[in-house]
Amino acid sequence: MHILGKVLVGGLAVIVFGATAYGYSTITSLNDGLARTNVIGAGAQDRGPGEQAPDGAVDILLVGRDSRNDQFGNPLPAQVLQELRAGPNGDDLTDTLIVLRIPNGQDSVKAFSIPRDSYVDLPEGLGKGKINAAFTLGRLAEAAKLRRQGVTDKAEIDRQSLTAGRTATREAVENLTGLTIDHYAEVNLLSFYDISKAVGGVEVNICKATKDENSGADFQAGPQRIEGADALAFVRQRDGLPGTDLGRVRRQQVFLASLAKSILSAGTLASPGKLGDLIASVKKSVVLDDNWNLLDFVQQLQGLSGGNIGFKTIPVGNVDYRYSATDHRLTAVQVDPVQVKAFVAGLLGGAAPPAPPSPDAGPSVTVDVHNAGDKEGLAARVASVLKTQGYAPGQADNSTAKRRTSLVQYGSGMAAKGAEVAKALGGLTAQQSADVPAGHIVVLLGQVYSGPGASDGGAATPSTPPTGTPGTPKPSDPVSAADTAACVD
Repeated sequence: MHILGKVLVGGLAVIVFGATAYGYSTITSLNDGLARTNVIGAGAQDRGPGEQAPDGAVDILLVGRDSRNDQFGNPLPAQVLQELRAGPNGDDLTDTLIVLRIPNGQDSVKAFSIPRDSYVDLPEGLGKGKINAAFTLGRLAEAAKLRRQGVTDKAEIDRQSLTAGRTATREAVENLTGLTIDHYAEVNLLSFYDISKAVGGVEVNICKATKDENSGADFQAGPQRIEGADALAFVRQRDGLPGTDLGRVRRQQVFLASLAKSILSAGTLASPGKLGDLIASVKKSVVLDDNWNLLDFVQQLQGLSGGNIGFKTIPVGNVDYRYSATDHRLTAVQVDPVQVKAFVAGLLGGAAPPAPPSPDAGPSVTVDVHNAGDKEGLAARVASVLKTQGYAPGQADNSTAKRRTSLVQYGSGMAAKGAEVAKALGGLTAQQSADVPAGHIVVLLGQVYSGPGASDGGAATPSTPPTGTPGTPKPSDPVSAADTAACVD
């Protein structure tokens, strides 16, 4: 059975935040006994206390792997997997990706999630694909190269290929976001299980009862404290949530925010036993980059509080993006690297990168947009998106003829332009039609359209909150550790 969303990956950072508030002497042994990996590069240097990051923030990549091994590559015992409600086989993909931006001055932490199915340019030689595949592709490519070079020691091949997979993941994130990752932290299933138990559980508020066989989730509605296998199921669940993967991303953000609040509470910080258990849990399964001195890092974060930790998700386009020209069953989450880089720069109040060149639509190409679904204002929003990309705006109205799927129609000699528009709207189907006026392209937006302009923000979001649940946040709304009372699907 596939693991459908994995680990909360911010436990390490939250523990460090908590330790800063409790006392430096409590964690003097935190550097000892940790698994390390050369994923950042030999030239990277840890900054000393007070030394500022040149780009305005220390950027930490937190990775959750679908792995049934511990931090040293040893298989987890069968009884442990049974308690985790996890099968013996996993895809070994990076199913959770969160970046922490800690600005110079450390007044807050700006965290954001990258959906695992984001369709991106992978590192050189790996082509395009879902960002969570960068790890596996990089690992397999390195293993094959080592065997061609005559390396036969399996342990050495595993060690070097794991490092290559982690490096490929870091590079994919850097390519998408425009950041230079300073530090890397990775955890697996067991780490999350142990961390949630070490703090005595975490408070969450679930909007409605939910049950999912794949993840093991079985929750009643309302506020509740969860830990261990239940906590893992909470962040693993995908099926039955609005937006599926994006709904799961929000679950992970809500849990991490609540965990931060719990760790930074007096009950945890005043208990040396709890804090010791927490640190021990991290040491059991976390993997860090070689260059990260956690004790110096703690000094840099003096005074940070849980209320200053916030979580967002990168902007996305079509969440049902058909990226294969030959197999239309293959779907991914569409992302625009320019939009993502602008979003990331905006987290620190920086200037957004310049907009990409507009497509060569030409002044004679006019796009008419007709809303054949029931989303209010959809045609106008999509027309606005196309206008910013250089297309001349035409009609933007509601169609009396309703349809479920979306379609781009073009006239004779306009196939290339029709394909451009279809791609700009998330990979829609395009076909020639004799009914399209000369110099025009017609867009028919169906009921299930989820590409650019699908929501008020100009990018697709998961389904709206359940009817009759006033105040329920949308899956795209920011999550703050200062306020964790709102319910989540």
